[in-house]
Amino acid sequence: MDLKSGYPFWAVSNGLMQAFPPLASDHRCDVAVLGGGITGALIADELAQHGFDVAVLEQRDIGWGSTAASTALLQYEIDTHMVDLAKRYGEDDAALAYLACAKAIDQLREVAAPWRDVGFARNKSLYYASRRRDVRPMEDEHALRLRHGLEVELLSADRVREDYGFEAAAALLSTQAAQVDPYRLTHRLLQRLHRQGTAVFDRTRVIDLHATSRGVTLRTVTGFSVRAAHLVVAAGYASQHWLRRNVARNHSSYAVISDPLPDEQLGFLRDTLLWETARPYLYARSTADGRLLLGGEDDAVDIPAKRDVRVEKKARTLLKRLHHLFPEWEVTPAFSWAGTFAETADGLPFFGPHKQWGPRVHFAMAYGGNGITYSMLGAGLLRALIERRKHPLWPLFSFERLER
Repeated sequence: MDLKSGYPFWAVSNGLMQAFPPLASDHRCDVAVLGGGITGALIADELAQHGFDVAVLEQRDIGWGSTAASTALLQYEIDTHMVDLAKRYGEDDAALAYLACAKAIDQLREVAAPWRDVGFARNKSLYYASRRRDVRPMEDEHALRLRHGLEVELLSADRVREDYGFEAAAALLSTQAAQVDPYRLTHRLLQRLHRQGTAVFDRTRVIDLHATSRGVTLRTVTGFSVRAAHLVVAAGYASQHWLRRNVARNHSSYAVISDPLPDEQLGFLRDTLLWETARPYLYARSTADGRLLLGGEDDAVDIPAKRDVRVEKKARTLLKRLHHLFPEWEVTPAFSWAGTFAETADGLPFFGPHKQWGPRVHFAMAYGGNGITYSMLGAGLLRALIERRKHPLWPLFSFERLER
């Protein structure tokens, strides 16, 4: 799949950090991870650090797919409100999902801690009401999150104006958010694993899978094979290629990033993620080097050529929307890009086996607006499944929920 358009900032700023060798002979391992993006890296790290012999296979260069185009807002908030998730699956499961995502922010901080250059920083999250009619649902959302122990504050229109300098009917302020450079973190994780003896192969395209009750065999386009006791398909939005029926819908999302700005211009965005109730939503964050990153303007386009020609127009629209919020700001764009993303019907991910392939093939579909947070949770969930342990998120994050 052609997963991105334009000039994704992480790819431009970091370049090709390291090339790993392609698979050049047959290989055996405990767990093969198909996909060398941030999801595959987090899962491979979790498994390898707990004693599994892991092999990572990526058809491109490491991190060069959707990871390079991610804007990497790390939030516990799911695209589906907690109130709406409770209506669909019950309040206990809704709370379980939200609290797990909040915990995942701390887990990601621990994973990123060895490296100062991956841009990890704790942030606040400001979720503002785009329209007056969004205030009542926001009040209900606030009450439900408080009831389950999440730290969140409901701000009035006056408070938003006084503290943040723009007009909104209300907002939810959370302290449980973060940001990261996903491309660099992916490379740091896989570089460490490679030094520790984990096999990491890039430019290795898998064209066939064969699963039995005893294991999985992968065959590459060059004719080599990988035999593993388990396979994790962590190929991002290309993972649906391996299923007969899609479980999510692909879309395109757009982003633009500025030249570095002085702290006084970035203001509260130095340590706060900004997003809105409208769908698709506008969002903004800063980077470690003081740039302003805007994203949104999602559409249903999943044809690379059409997405390519829309990038600059979408970037201009994003800057106009920012100017509407903050008329006094002057922002010079440096790079703009677009990337494929996928949405499930309920905003939740899919982790684990699918009946099409049997118990040895596990999917890692961290789809939605907080995919990196989901990936962190999925790493632990998949390790539990491979170790034949129960995991509390399994009923909610598995394909089995499609039958509920």
